[in-house]
Amino acid sequence: MALRTVCNMPYRFRLTIALIVCAGAGCSMNPQRANPSAAYREVPLAAIAPPARAAATAVGLVGTPYRYGGTGPDGFDCSGLVYYAFGQAGVRVPRTSLELLRATRSVPLDAAGPGDLLFFRFRDKVSHVGIYLGNREFVHAPSHGGAVEVESLENPYYERHLLRAGRLDL
Repeated sequence: MALRTVCNMPYRFRLTIALIVCAGAGCSMNPQRANPSAAYREVPLAAIAPPARAAATAVGLVGTPYRYGGTGPDGFDCSGLVYYAFGQAGVRVPRTSLELLRATRSVPLDAAGPGDLLFFRFRDKVSHVGIYLGNREFVHAPSHGGAVEVESLENPYYERHLLRAGRLDL
């Protein structure tokens, strides 16, 4: 499967996936010469590192409704989205936010890359997780009534509750 399937997504998501492709494939793009649509045709999804594949999978699920305990593809809770996206990338990960936190090693946010996990603390406990996309953006399944979305750490709510970034050692 090639990444051309994302061409019908809004520009913001296509750009995010192009960045994930480059991060996962280790390329460096010259913005003046880059042709993002060529990247969709030329880079097979299997050639991208599993964490970046998981991030791309999760971005492709934007709009999927929140469902408590959901592991997709018809509905997700936050850790269910991580579980599903990494599973689609061929990696088995723990199912809950706390188990995911314990399975990762801490990385500074400025060293985090696409596919690293962001953990959030609400009411003095780890209770939310998202998949980092780069550029202070992440994809997650927010609580009841929401849907999978891309959010920014520029949002003071998420910035205030961010506990840490974590990397799975694969």
